Amino acid sequence: MSETTTKLSPITITESAMVQLKKIKSDQNLPDDHGLRVGVKGGGCSGFSYVLGFDVKKENDQEYLLDGLPVFMEKSHGLYLLGMEIDWHDGLNNRGFIFNNPNATDTCGCGESFSA
Repeated sequence: MSETTTKLSPITITESAMVQLKKIKSDQNLPDDHGLRVGVKGGGCSGFSYVLGFDVKKENDQEYLLDGLPVFMEKSHGLYLLGMEIDWHDGLNNRGFIFNNPNATDTCGCGESFSA
């Protein structure tokens, strides 16, 4: 059963990341039932990779509302993502989403995978 919660989200999204996410959703003309999916999956050079993309809500998801954007996350992923901040950098040497995860005990050089 899916669950919508008014509890505090286990993650935060910076203002610059939120601007980019809303722009992507608008540019891709995604329907209103699509929200941001945040999660983890096995793989990557450090053990887990981050999942970040737009999707519809699924049966085992918890839903959070951040700045008007629905965020979907499987309950089991909260353990790995609690306290994580998603940021956006737009510099000369680095452009893209950055995951600042306090649960990561090791990360890879690209910052897209971690171990916990």
